[in-house]
Amino acid sequence: VMADPDSPVFVDLEKVRSEWCIQIEGNVLARDESLINKAIPTGEVEVFIRGLEVLGQSEELPLMVFGDQEYPEETRLKYRYLDLRREAMQNNMKLRSDVVMSMRKRMWDKDFREYQTPIITASSPEGARDFLVPSRLHPGKFYALPQAPQQFKQLMMVAGFDKYFQIAPCFRDEDPRADRSPTDFYQLDMEMSFVEQQDVFDTIQPVLQGVFEEFGGGRKVDQEWPQISYKDAALWYGSDKPDLRNPIKMQVVSDHFRGSGFAIFASLLENEGTEVRAIPAPGGGGRKFCDRMNKFAQGEGLPGMGYIFWRKQSPDSIAQERGITVKEVNALVKSGEITLGNEAAGPLAKNIGPERTEAIRQQLGLDVGDAAFFLGGKPKAFEAVAGRARTVIGDELGLTDKDRFAFAWIVDFPIYEADEETGKIDFEHNPFSMPQGGMDALLGDPLKVLGYQYDLACNGYELVSGAIRNHRPEIMFKAFEIAGYGKDEVEKRFGGMVNAFQYGAPPHGGCAAGVDRIVMLLADEANIREVVMFPMNQRAEDQMMNAPSNPTSDQLMELGLRVIPQDQ
Repeated sequence: VMADPDSPVFVDLEKVRSEWCIQIEGNVLARDESLINKAIPTGEVEVFIRGLEVLGQSEELPLMVFGDQEYPEETRLKYRYLDLRREAMQNNMKLRSDVVMSMRKRMWDKDFREYQTPIITASSPEGARDFLVPSRLHPGKFYALPQAPQQFKQLMMVAGFDKYFQIAPCFRDEDPRADRSPTDFYQLDMEMSFVEQQDVFDTIQPVLQGVFEEFGGGRKVDQEWPQISYKDAALWYGSDKPDLRNPIKMQVVSDHFRGSGFAIFASLLENEGTEVRAIPAPGGGGRKFCDRMNKFAQGEGLPGMGYIFWRKQSPDSIAQERGITVKEVNALVKSGEITLGNEAAGPLAKNIGPERTEAIRQQLGLDVGDAAFFLGGKPKAFEAVAGRARTVIGDELGLTDKDRFAFAWIVDFPIYEADEETGKIDFEHNPFSMPQGGMDALLGDPLKVLGYQYDLACNGYELVSGAIRNHRPEIMFKAFEIAGYGKDEVEKRFGGMVNAFQYGAPPHGGCAAGVDRIVMLLADEANIREVVMFPMNQRAEDQMMNAPSNPTSDQLMELGLRVIPQDQ
């Protein structure tokens, strides 16, 4: 946009500052050949201004909208409307819109129809904290914002709508995390009648795979999505949302430490329910790296992490072993009478001896230049730390393929768990999943009961969660009875759904895919707030709109409520 110094609008144009909203009139002219800029769409033309009108002046900006300057999150969220002007944020929000449109189209192409479920409803069985809404017409009673459309979509199946989907808003009063909003989120919610677990997988996989291929920016999208049991995922990856871009797979190595000279593990393994697991580290066979990982474990609250690394056998060690000089060893090597093999190093290797370390090396498939790290105890106590250590090892050694989307279905979730202190049985995972084996499974050991429940993991994030539902009232009552919930309580809390199941409910199942998290991965962002238009801060506050806010006395009176001050 150009103006000659002698133009009548030049004086007004000089007053214009960054981010003012203006309207111009002018002549579109070809640029001089020497001024052509092929890097921009308008690089071959320029506009000479005849008229200028200021539509909206801008105060001095609290944050710049051009460039990549870093600003505190509180500043960015308080002035979100300015933050959203930045090119990266514009691209993220357009990506989000395009992804949602693509999801809708792909679901319609599979003969699903989109139906809307209520936003004001009763408390949900999802397990998180509800946002409660007081009722003016029914003083002392409360609605809830839905944690998910779970009950309603199941009721649709009873009603005969056997293919449903919705881009659904969900509301949960949760603690914030980088990959989770503390208040609300959106999910691609779907349900189908007359299906088994594999039918759900076969339906949702091409939808999500297509979205990642369409918007993944050329990154590889895995075509094969393995099915891994919850038990194996915990063992191999230390997580039920494993990152399969990292090839490291942990293994149980308890037998190599039983009765060994490493007293810590040997005595630990005498206790029931304990084991030792190894984390292979191909290429990690150096003392500096091993010491760094040991320090990582200490930062996670552990006393340390045992390790072994394998290196080329040195003439010194052979000299000590045979009682000869290094010079003599070198001569024997030169003559071919001795071949330098590999040797295990580190304090742990010295304690358990060469035979055990060699057996470990062979089991893990390691070689010279590699290492292995070890954690022991009751698996639930160290699995999460082992999983994080696996991630760090994969990243630091360059083993994790960052230019890829790797998916895995996690299946065979246990329905029940026992409290370690009291032994009380309670639900470990979704109580509304159909138990594998039906009623017969519930008549045996509850801790062995698995559910038709599944999650989809991608690059270390849970993207999808779902289940084949328990649609048989008698099985549902028995499932809750095992966890200590009587029939009356089940009917009171979930009466609408339980009653509906008495009228010819079809077998059904489905899942929900987190839209925000999917867009976060596609945008290559580490924080979900980067792909949400108007997110809350870490304390679940909207500083832009001043929410949550104090209600007025009139509002409280109308609702029959009184706020009791909390002790500071």
